[in-house]
Formats: sequence, structure tokens, C-alpha cells
Amino acid sequence: MTWLITKYLFTAAIVVAVSEIAKRSDKLGALLVALPLVTILTMVWLYIEKQPIEKIANHAWYTFWYVVPTLPMFLIFPALLERFSFWLTLIISAMFTVICFWLFALIVKSFGIDLLP
Repeated sequence: MTWLITKYLFTAAIVVAVSEIAKRSDKLGALLVALPLVTILTMVWLYIEKQPIEKIANHAWYTFWYVVPTLPMFLIFPALLERFSFWLTLIISAMFTVICFWLFALIVKSFGIDLLP
């Protein structure tokens, strides 16, 4: 239980630190968020918890493929935010991301990459 609490606190501290940095600097905050901090932490936790190397490698592999269809959201969000409220923009962007992911999953499936559970 102590290990689980340690993981939560460490991971949460990083998220809070990055959000505080983003308040002070748009560029530095965005750079830090763009770094795959959560993925790196997840792989570290998996390794420390003695998960098989294949599982860690699969995590990295699928993370790559799951990130690609989320990228358009970061292009449409600023444009939508000029016309809609924050919450509506967030909802539209999230729905757009789901559609992009679904289409992307259909396309890459023809190359033997199965992203849908």
C-alpha cells in the first residue's frame, strides 16, 4: 500500500509542477507537457514492479500509435476556443479526437496494427 501511495504522490507532484510552470510560461509548460512524462513514469513503474520486458515494450509501441490520432486536437482546440466557450471547445475537441482515433485505427488495421480492444 505504501508503494501505491508513493506512486500516486510522485506522479501527482509532477502533474501539479508542470501545471504551475505552465501558468508562468506557455512555451515551457507546453514543452514539458509534450514530453511523454506519464509514459516514462508508467514504464519506470512497470520495470520497478518487475513486469516482463515484453509488456513494457508493448506499452511503448501502442503508446506511439495511440498518440498519432490525438495530435489534430491540438490544432483545432485553439481555433475553436476563439469561437466557443472553453468547455464546449473541450467537448468538441474530445469528440473530434475519438473520431480521428477510430478512423486511424481502421486505416492502420489494414497494415496489421490492431488498436481497438
